[in-house]
Amino acid sequence: MSRSRELVDSLFVGDRCDSTLYDRIFVVSAYSGITNLLLEDKKSGEPGVYGMFVNADDNDHGWMSALSRVGQAMQQAHADVLDHPADIQASDDFVRDRIEGARSCLIDLQRLCSYGHFRLGQHMNIIRELLSGLGEAHSAFVTVQLLNREGVAARFVDLSGWRDEGVYTLEDRIVAGLRDVDLKTELPIVTGYAQCADGLMKEFDRGYSEVTFSKIAALTGAAEAIIHKEFHLSSADPKLVGADAVVKLGHTNYDVADHLSNMGMEAIHPSAAKMLRQASIPLRVTNAFEPQDPGTLIDDQPAETPRVEMVTGLEIHALELFEQDMVGVKGYDSTILDILKRHNLRIVSKSTNANTVTHYVDAPLKSVRRAENDLTQLYPGSRVSVRPMGIAAVIGRELEGLKVTLNGLLALDAEQIDVHGVLQGSRSVDVQFVVRRNALDASIKALHEALVSPRKKGKPKLAA
Repeated sequence: MSRSRELVDSLFVGDRCDSTLYDRIFVVSAYSGITNLLLEDKKSGEPGVYGMFVNADDNDHGWMSALSRVGQAMQQAHADVLDHPADIQASDDFVRDRIEGARSCLIDLQRLCSYGHFRLGQHMNIIRELLSGLGEAHSAFVTVQLLNREGVAARFVDLSGWRDEGVYTLEDRIVAGLRDVDLKTELPIVTGYAQCADGLMKEFDRGYSEVTFSKIAALTGAAEAIIHKEFHLSSADPKLVGADAVVKLGHTNYDVADHLSNMGMEAIHPSAAKMLRQASIPLRVTNAFEPQDPGTLIDDQPAETPRVEMVTGLEIHALELFEQDMVGVKGYDSTILDILKRHNLRIVSKSTNANTVTHYVDAPLKSVRRAENDLTQLYPGSRVSVRPMGIAAVIGRELEGLKVTLNGLLALDAEQIDVHGVLQGSRSVDVQFVVRRNALDASIKALHEALVSPRKKGKPKLAA
C-alpha cells in the first residue's frame, strides 16, 4: 500500500478505461509498519499502543505518546502518495478523527477499569480489535482519495465498525457494507479489518485481512480471488538463493498452500484458503507491479508430473521428552498435547519412537520454557530438553519418484551440514530436514540448488 501511487498505473487503472475499471473489489491492508505501531512489531515483539496500554499502570501514559506517533506515521504515509492539497487535508482530518476517537475511548476505558467491578483483562480483545481497524480504514480512505483524483469512481467501504452501534456477524457486516455499491459503475475499496460479533482478531489474529478478502470472494461468487504482492510466488526466497535462481511456481494447489502456511510462508491464511477452496474459487498470487504476468494460480488440481515446487524453512524449537518407562504406556502423547495447547505452542511437526517424543514448535522461547517446566514437574523421572533448531522443507504437489530424501541428504552432506532428523509423511507432498538453526539458510540454498535449479537450466523461467 505504501507504493499505491505506482499501483494506479499498474493495478488500479493501468490500461483500463470506462467499464473495464469496474466489476472488481479491492480489499486493502494498512500502510507498511502501521499495524506494528498499533499492536506490536510482528518480528521483534516490541509493543505498540496495544502492548503499552494493557501493561500500563494508573500513572503510565506512554501509550498516549505511542498513539500520537501512529497518527504522525499515518500522515506521513499518505503525504507520500497524495499530491493534491485537498486530498492531503481530508486524509489529515480523517486520521485526526480516528486517532483522537481511539484515544478518548481508551482513556474512558482506563478510567472505568480503575473501579473494582471492571477488569481490563475482560476488554483486551476488544481493544486489539479497535486498534487494528485504524490502519486499514486509513489506507482505504486514502486510496479512494487517490483514485477519485484520477477520475475513478472509487468508494470507501468501511467495515471496521467505527461508531457503529449494530451487532453483526462477519457475513452480515460485509453484506451491509456492499449492499448499495454498484459494481458496474463503482470501484469499492474495502477495509481488510471487519468488525463482527465473534471478533476477527480473536480467531485469526493478524491474518484477518485475508479472511475478510476470502469471505467477500465467497459471498460475491467471484470468478477469481487475487492476492497482489510485491513479488512472485517462487521456488524459494530470492533474497536468499538469488533472484536468478528461483522459479516462479505458475500453478500449484491448496494442498501446497497449506504446507507453505505450516512453514510460516503464507501464500494465504489457512482459514482464508479453506473458504475459497470450499467455494470452488481459484486463488491467483501476482506481482502487483507486473500486471501483464498471470502470476501463480492456486486451485484444487493435482500435479501432472512430479516436481519440487518450493524449498523454504522455519526457525523452530525442538521440545523433546525422553522417558525410559514410556514404552508400552498410553497417554503420554495426549498429556503433552494438552500442555502445548495450554501455552499456545504451534506444532510444526513431531517425531516419536519407543521412549522419546519430540515436538518441533513455532513459539517464543519463554512460552516453550514454561511448557518444559510443566513437563518436568509432571514427569520428574524424565529428561526434557529444548533446542533451537531449523526445519528446511521441500514441498510439491507430487514428489513421488524424485528421491527427495536421498538427494536432499546428499546435497546437505556435500555442504557439511549435519541433519538431526528427517520427517516425511506417507503422502508425497513434503520432506522436512531438521538442522541446526545457524545452518538453516545454507540448507535451503543447498536443497534448492540440488532439487530445483537443475530443472530450470536451459528452460524458461516459468515452471507451470
